[in-house]
Amino acid sequence: MNSTPPIHPKHLDLDRERTLTVHWSDGQISIYPVVYLRKMSPSAEARQLREQMEQNPLTVLPTSMSQPSQEPLIAESIELVGNYAARIRFSDGHDTGIYSWKYLRSIDPNQPQSTDPGTNGQPE
Repeated sequence: MNSTPPIHPKHLDLDRERTLTVHWSDGQISIYPVVYLRKMSPSAEARQLREQMEQNPLTVLPTSMSQPSQEPLIAESIELVGNYAARIRFSDGHDTGIYSWKYLRSIDPNQPQSTDPGTNGQPE
């Protein structure tokens, strides 16, 4: 049986104030704004908030999101989690989201969204 290997990053380039650029093993390049990555965090807390907002657009945001700090959001660091994901630490203190390669690829802002990204952020 001939199966193709899973797509994975060949190179990650973090511009802490602007973007995460991912060079994928299939040649695609994805560029994720830092603010977008924070919004799309696969953490349980962020996923639940996205689900609530989808059901009720008038959902009350947590204080940390409704009253942003005067400082711009930055990605303070990125660390690999095994060989399947990365964890990003943001300047607002959020660091609980583990971005699996599959999830990261599924939320590429320049690609059409085929499924709900909130359901596949966990490792397989």
